[in-house]
Amino acid sequence: MTLAAEGAAGFAPALIGWQRHSGRHDLPWQGTRDPYRVWLSEIMLQQTQVSTVLGYYERFLQRFPDVHSLADAPTDDVMTLWSGLGYYSRARNLHRCAQTVVLEHGGAFPANAQTLETLPGIGASTAAAIAAFCHGERISIVDGNVRRVLSRLLAFDGDLSQAAPQRALWSRAQDLLPADPTPTDMVAYTQGLMDLGASICSRTRPGCERCPVRSMCLAHLAGTVERYPVKTRKLLRRHESWWLQIWRNVSPEGQKVWLERRPARGIWAGLYCAPVFESEALAVESPQLAGLNVHDLPPIMHSLTHRELRLHPLLVDVPSDRAMVTHTEGQWVLLDRLDQVGLPTPLRTLLQQLPD
Repeated sequence: MTLAAEGAAGFAPALIGWQRHSGRHDLPWQGTRDPYRVWLSEIMLQQTQVSTVLGYYERFLQRFPDVHSLADAPTDDVMTLWSGLGYYSRARNLHRCAQTVVLEHGGAFPANAQTLETLPGIGASTAAAIAAFCHGERISIVDGNVRRVLSRLLAFDGDLSQAAPQRALWSRAQDLLPADPTPTDMVAYTQGLMDLGASICSRTRPGCERCPVRSMCLAHLAGTVERYPVKTRKLLRRHESWWLQIWRNVSPEGQKVWLERRPARGIWAGLYCAPVFESEALAVESPQLAGLNVHDLPPIMHSLTHRELRLHPLLVDVPSDRAMVTHTEGQWVLLDRLDQVGLPTPLRTLLQQLPD
């Protein structure tokens, strides 16, 4: 069973008409053709809910209103502002991309998807979104939500955990594009794909009765919507335990904690964190804890994309005259100034709730 030519030809007009009438129109990054703002929103929206992104997007624009201000900013400022949004490699690539645009492209984002894709942190689907929204380029996005929409529409049974079927679906996506679109058509079409995947064609319990293209959706017609998309490879999640030494010092200015910068690669790369140990023995037998009171705090579970972290905090009250010997870059930070440092979300929450 394949999508007939008339069905394929009718998909784009139906989607465009529905988006203009029933799609989302009140998001702060809509209604602009500024590549900087579209790019920023697209990076933030990767694997993150719109409701979460809204506040971060506005704060970023207030602090970095254009690509030049972002490129010139210290890395710590970027990471601090991103803190809590997760997937921190996005923030590092965001900064690198801004610097590349300024240094190699004169501060102007390239006008086509092919060149956009050469920039740090911009993949094929993000490049297509920027090119379609800002320049009306006739090219389709195929992010995770759109793969789900199209695999159901086409009853595409290729295994999307593998590269070759992903490329095949990408090719099919280009065949569904509007025939001779205006720039505003491409905006509505691209946004329509996003809206359909976000609001109707959900992973579970899709709202097929509200779908504007249900009459041409092969999976819906066959009653097999839940079968798609096909993915056979399961996400393997590792379980790790970390012990965190929370060094606290009470000074005339207030309570301080010692924070060290995480390595440039790995979990929470580039953020600040309490000293991390991979075993309880290493944490509690650390020579610099000699003579100090150590208190176990309740463990914290934190989920990452490929890992489950079990964090074991150890609260260590350090006298003002006690010298701490460390092997990494670090600093004492007042608890009431944690918002000035890039911190992982679970650590920030923990430090804000430390017992007296």
